Amino acid sequence: MTNSITHRLGMLRQKMAETGIDLALIPHADPHQSEYMADHWHVREFFSGFNGSAGTLLVAADEAALWTDSRYFLQAESQLEGTGIRLMKDGLPSTPSITGYIAGRLRAGQRVGIDGMLFSINAEAALKSELRRHGIKLETNFKPADGIWDNRPGIPAEKIFIHHEKYAGESASEKIRKILADAGKENAGATLISALDAIAWTLNLRGNDVKFNPVFTAFLYLADGGSTLFIDERKLTGDIKAYLAGNGVETKPYTEIEPFIAALPEGVRVLADPASTSSAFLNALGSRIVTAPSPVTILKGIKNPVQQKGIHEAMLRDGVALVKSIMEIQRRLSAGETLTETGVAEILTHFRSQSPMYFDDSFGTIAGYKGHGAIVHYEADKQSEYTLEPDGLLLIDSGAQYLDGTTDITRTISLGNPTDAERHDFTLVMKGHIALGSAIFPEGTRGDQLDAFARQFLWKEGKSYLHGTGHGVGHFLNVHEGPQSIRLNHVPTVLRPGMLTSNEPGLYVTGQYGIRCENLVLTTDAFETEFGRFLKFQTVTLFPFDIRLFDTAIMTDAEIEWVNNYHLRVRESLTPLLSADEAAWLAEATHPLTKQNKP
Repeated sequence: MTNSITHRLGMLRQKMAETGIDLALIPHADPHQSEYMADHWHVREFFSGFNGSAGTLLVAADEAALWTDSRYFLQAESQLEGTGIRLMKDGLPSTPSITGYIAGRLRAGQRVGIDGMLFSINAEAALKSELRRHGIKLETNFKPADGIWDNRPGIPAEKIFIHHEKYAGESASEKIRKILADAGKENAGATLISALDAIAWTLNLRGNDVKFNPVFTAFLYLADGGSTLFIDERKLTGDIKAYLAGNGVETKPYTEIEPFIAALPEGVRVLADPASTSSAFLNALGSRIVTAPSPVTILKGIKNPVQQKGIHEAMLRDGVALVKSIMEIQRRLSAGETLTETGVAEILTHFRSQSPMYFDDSFGTIAGYKGHGAIVHYEADKQSEYTLEPDGLLLIDSGAQYLDGTTDITRTISLGNPTDAERHDFTLVMKGHIALGSAIFPEGTRGDQLDAFARQFLWKEGKSYLHGTGHGVGHFLNVHEGPQSIRLNHVPTVLRPGMLTSNEPGLYVTGQYGIRCENLVLTTDAFETEFGRFLKFQTVTLFPFDIRLFDTAIMTDAEIEWVNNYHLRVRESLTPLLSADEAAWLAEATHPLTKQNKP
């Protein structure tokens, strides 16, 4: 693989020299600004070998570098080894920004090449502004893979299907009406939607173009006078065409979006979200564009009562599958059978897939044993995976796509007798998880204002984690969804009732173990006083934490009570759905904690 990467970079540099490009920037992106995308768009991976979901590759004539965040530092170090590509650890004080690095390398008049379809309006504007300060030119029509990636996968042409209103809770026509009404508040009579999950949500349609994400490749143009879906016609059945027509949506080929946009009358005002719309459309729309956040983002982020009911049903289903899975893992280890990290992932998928409501996993299962657990977004493979033994910690981060909801859960499990250090660190993480899950906060609170709830106990000991504490979760859609999040950095979106968010603090000791404790929580009303309306989180995930890992000597009575009450709810919710053996296992796994005094 290393030789292949070196050869590909050599071909790219030759292409750059022939086209007058001094430096190429290759993001992990597609024309829809997706986090997860079809293989066709994995251009950065093709040239670097790094397959993490975040990162940008910079290629110059005599060097190459890749920026990625803390989730992928260890993975990137491994995958970039021997390629000659330098790892730039984004977010660390010692790491220069991409634009700062470029400014230090290039002279005024030299050219940076990007594919404008792979950069959002915001991203290109920020890049162009910084480069202009140094007199560096930006070429936005540079296609790195063209002529080099010979066997490039095509854009998927899988059939799409209807996500019925009994799960969605609202018709497509009503959603379109709301979106256009909100666009009208920005003095726009139309809106261009590029984000694949936003298109799927708007039309109550789902697809299978992107692994783990039930979306399909398309663009959607909504207007008062009629709407158009730009999509490969091979993806449409007669029933789907009739369904779209019934909602006032015609179809055109996917490749016709750019000429269609360019040909719109001058008087049309089109709202486009600068965070999710490719910069190429900015040039095509010109003065007709209205840049503003997409109305879909907040509408999609707030789950309606039907969706919330589905979420609770999905959590019950998922909890049962997890009981069966962990029992099977423990059975195999007790029997002395060989079990690897990929074997753990296969067990989870097997039991989840037994439900007729199951569609797919919601992401690739992270089963990190011992030191692999410290790699935040570790993905096991047959070449590097560990074989489980009856000791150490196993971190399992997994989830499923059910027709009525998306799940995402992380549990850290001891496979033997946990050490004092493991129990101490686990309990610190859980104290933060409990504090955030128990928080009551005034209406208008943002996620960054709550983040310290989860980190405070780690901080007191000089420990922390570099990833966010919580992300939004879609409804039978992407497991990572905006607009809300809980993190250290500023988050402009306030938390609103109906938002589904993860609560997942962690701690990672390189080479030894990783700990993460994740539940999903719904924002709900708490109460109202003379000081205003207050909100809280309702934990919806249903599966126990490993009680062997709690050090109750450093827990308050209230924290112990929280764990016991949560485990009681898990037991009461799942037991009627389990066999006698499974119910007995769950009863043992949820045995109440008691206070142990410090020695």
